[in-house]
Amino acid sequence: MTDSKLPSGIDRVVGQRIRWRRRELKLTQERLGELLELTFQQVQKYEKGVNRVSAGRLYEIAGVLGVPINYFFEGAEEFLEAEHAEFAEDETEPHAPVVTPETLELISAFQKIEDLSLRKSLLNTVRAAACAFDQRASSQD
Repeated sequence: MTDSKLPSGIDRVVGQRIRWRRRELKLTQERLGELLELTFQQVQKYEKGVNRVSAGRLYEIAGVLGVPINYFFEGAEEFLEAEHAEFAEDETEPHAPVVTPETLELISAFQKIEDLSLRKSLLNTVRAAACAFDQRASSQD
């Protein structure tokens, strides 16, 4: 297979966004596969970025998941820049965050909070906790 046909960083971003939206809608890979007339294994390969998603298939996925096409590319530039920074010699360069199922659950739960002042308060609490952790970690160095 030529390099141009191999999955790339953008394929991983698109796959991750498919997974996020599927989980947000509480769909299994099997159910999404049924809706798209695919096997769950194919959905799994798309989500992992192992297989590229064609333009036509992405259009179908967007329709089933109820999002515009550009949803799948949101944050792609930052991710790809961070991915390239991993190969830079400067270790202070930013790295792409690791998105765990717990992180996805946190995002989903946070988005359900309608009270803006509560959301802001929770965000400030999380920032403070992260800052305290960073300060503690750097003092141990």
